[in-house]
Amino acid sequence: MFRANCSTSWSEVSSARRPRLALAAALLVATLALALAGCGFQLRGVIPLPPEMAATYIETPDRFSELHNSLRETLRANGVQVVEDRRQADAVIRIRQDETGERVLSVSARNIPREFEVFYIVEFELAVAGEIRLDDQRIVQTRAYTWRETEVLGKAEEGRRIRRALADDLASRMLRRMSSATEAGS
Repeated sequence: MFRANCSTSWSEVSSARRPRLALAAALLVATLALALAGCGFQLRGVIPLPPEMAATYIETPDRFSELHNSLRETLRANGVQVVEDRRQADAVIRIRQDETGERVLSVSARNIPREFEVFYIVEFELAVAGEIRLDDQRIVQTRAYTWRETEVLGKAEEGRRIRRALADDLASRMLRRMSSATEAGS
């Protein structure tokens, strides 16, 4: 009998508090959203680029590199038309260095590599309407991964995926720098 009274009174209290808890949760979410928006926080996604970059040419020594592909895709995803003829471009991204590779980080007692670091280096500049907006920018990205003798087949693919992820990260970082530079230059 005691349990029935406790459970009945608990459900009455619980149903009475539900609207208040929902209101408190909604107020908390709204407060957090306003605080994040007030400090300038934005989710990753579209990077605001100026209209001067509407038609952009990518000048690179290797048109088939992971970075070139990632940069082209990232620009297009942000509403920029990547042109194949420099004369049609309002902006030019000059990639001076596009280098990737890997280094051994650690070896076993038998001198067998156990850990590698994949690196990607890019040096670039941005010219808008013939004026240099960003000069001699260098970004280096690295990631480490382990290697086991028994997993040889999958590691080559893992290295390729890491290089692709690094190129994607570099392209996003390049666009954020370009966005900041063009805002400052305007």
